[in-house]
Amino acid sequence: MQSSSILISNAGHLPFWRRPFTLLALMAFCMPMAFSTWMALLNNFVVHEAGFNGRDIGWLQSIREVPGFFAVGVIIVILFIREQLLAIISMMLLGAVIAVTAWFPTFYGLLITTFLSSLGFHYYETVKMSLELQWLSKEEAPQKLGWLISIGSAASLITYLFIMFTWKTLGWDYNTLYMIGGGVTFVVAIYCWAAFPRFEGDVIQHKNMVLRKRYWLYYALQFMAGARRQIFIVFAAFMMVERFGFEVHEVTGLFLATYFVNIFIAPIMGRMVSKFGERNALAFEYVGLVAVFLAYAGIYVFGWSVVVAAGLYLLDHFFFALALAQKTYFQKIADPKDIAPTAAVAFTINHIGAVVLPALLGYVWLVSPTAVFGIAAAMAGVSLGLALLIPRHPMMGRETIFAKQG
Repeated sequence: MQSSSILISNAGHLPFWRRPFTLLALMAFCMPMAFSTWMALLNNFVVHEAGFNGRDIGWLQSIREVPGFFAVGVIIVILFIREQLLAIISMMLLGAVIAVTAWFPTFYGLLITTFLSSLGFHYYETVKMSLELQWLSKEEAPQKLGWLISIGSAASLITYLFIMFTWKTLGWDYNTLYMIGGGVTFVVAIYCWAAFPRFEGDVIQHKNMVLRKRYWLYYALQFMAGARRQIFIVFAAFMMVERFGFEVHEVTGLFLATYFVNIFIAPIMGRMVSKFGERNALAFEYVGLVAVFLAYAGIYVFGWSVVVAAGLYLLDHFFFALALAQKTYFQKIADPKDIAPTAAVAFTINHIGAVVLPALLGYVWLVSPTAVFGIAAAMAGVSLGLALLIPRHPMMGRETIFAKQG
């Protein structure tokens, strides 16, 4: 990375390819190359190569979330490393570890590689959220966050198309695909380090842990979102393999369809948040998720077909695209100096349930998959209640409908 340092407010004179949003967009495109490869191959790899069952996949996913639980450690790391550099180093770690994942097809080998790649992923995601909220204005944030989601979806789409073609047509194996997916991310991360100047936020961030009473609703929303989303990530795709016998190219095709939809939907979701506000957008998301999770449970109760299951998977991703409203809600209520430390604290809170639930619900899954999805529906209902506490126009001093603006 070049030694020059440029304030965000002065970065407009740079050529487009060296501006802050371009770096955010490139990182948003780079990271999914590795992560989507891992996700696309995971369920088949652990079932067919490592002999996993529901209990094993639950433990693996719980271990994957441990670095997210300790994301608050970012506050310590950024005392010594700038957030921008930490994001790039985290991508390098993610790419390097995923490249060698197929070398360790055992329960404990996968626990180790999953933990290390997850460390890169979660530290990257924590810092990325902080940089987005520092580098984007409140007016442009909803729309540009939508575009960043769309860019990431396009990267995942390309990755899944590549995996489908090479797996089915060329007969490539797990090792080759993991090496390519992780290697591309590693190389692009090096480019991000070399090609962009150091960007400085206009407000110096606090370098200590920040827990403020007035952010309690944001913390609660983060906690419920992490717990609820983890159930979907762990068990929805696993169900497609275990119950419906999906092969690698079929799982990848399902992922591909979801990200194809997100390319077009995410920018619309950004505009929706701008037009209707965070409260309405999140309420719409959670009502939809309650219905989707109840329908997942109905697959086991009523024996609905694979077509229904795949359709629900697509709907799930549609509603999750609205999660950007949580970021813009926090941006509106936060002291600008609190963004970096609160991003780390919020990521830790987001992962409290994510660390515990996969392992715990893995045992429940062995007895009743219906109960697992019923629990997720209940969590979405709690999230809906919390979303309704967001004011129509949130701001500092007006964080909830109970707060009086000072």
